[in-house]
Amino acid sequence: MASRPFFAARLEQRFHTFLNRLLSGRYSWDEAAYGYRGYGSGDFVRVLGRIVLSPQPSRLESQFLTELIARRGWRNFFNVPLVNGQAVITVDGKDYPVTADRNGYIDVRIEDHGLDVGWHTVQIRPKNGEALNVDVNIIDAEQRFGLVSDIDDTIITTSLPRPFIAAWNTFVLEETARTAVPGMSELYRNLQAQFEGAPVFYVSTGAWNTAPTLGRFLRHHRYPVGPMLLTDWGPTNTGWFRSGQDHKRVALEQLARDFPRIRWLLVGDDGQHDPSIYTTFAQNHPDRVAMIAIRQLTPTEQVLAHGSPLSLNDEAIANPELQPVPVVSAPEGYSLGDIIQPRLDAYAARHEARE
Repeated sequence: MASRPFFAARLEQRFHTFLNRLLSGRYSWDEAAYGYRGYGSGDFVRVLGRIVLSPQPSRLESQFLTELIARRGWRNFFNVPLVNGQAVITVDGKDYPVTADRNGYIDVRIEDHGLDVGWHTVQIRPKNGEALNVDVNIIDAEQRFGLVSDIDDTIITTSLPRPFIAAWNTFVLEETARTAVPGMSELYRNLQAQFEGAPVFYVSTGAWNTAPTLGRFLRHHRYPVGPMLLTDWGPTNTGWFRSGQDHKRVALEQLARDFPRIRWLLVGDDGQHDPSIYTTFAQNHPDRVAMIAIRQLTPTEQVLAHGSPLSLNDEAIANPELQPVPVVSAPEGYSLGDIIQPRLDAYAARHEARE
């Protein structure tokens, strides 16, 4: 017997379907595509995007407001997902028809794509909208090192209680006003320079709606370019909200399957569940993890993250010698780099010797 989605998910879909009919009919909102950086290998390319109904800026706001609002994350929520929207993805001159999910998201894997190693542009074209260019990174099959990084409290700090961080970052704060964790951008750039062509992935429990704002933050602070693997807020087929921990676990497992020869440096913080998630992944895949690096939050940041001045992850990082892979920790990027660099130099030397 086929199971029905959770009732909140059904209600959400009915509401979006109603809005689709109303706005595309009476108010003539237009179909539009959002794109998120994708990735792939010689065997596949993963294209990520979303199809929405969105008002023309000229109908919504003046030129002055356009420039002002564009720097506020809440504008990214001023659209309606096109339920099961139709689109065409063009890769290397070939068209691939796709159907978005009930929240308008596209997440497809295309094989035999014909793209060489490096960054490329593909297109997402809604059925009744303009085409959008989206960047994808084809990773070399010979690559052996990669970086996976959390975002909130790892590369960005926000002096707010955790339940309010997402709302504040999304609806109010400009990306130029966010606080970057000292030294993390330099650390990531140094690592990518040392391991040429190494992919960088930003895995977070944040909503896809925040991707434009987060992308501007990463560019402003000169973080390496890489796909962001975010999640969709709201009801699921089984409950009211998606599990952030499950999202990170699934993302790591997917990367392990997609790139079986890469060993990852996993970077997170000790304010939530990164150490335990990374440790479990390393226990299951010790040959896929080069090192775990944890940014230590201050007592004040710990209180804002979960209500206690103590880390929730003392057990996961207290005895690094008992972990399946090296585990290091420090309060910011400069100190982490001082600890990480000698270990990665030794790791690179061992790798070259095996080659």
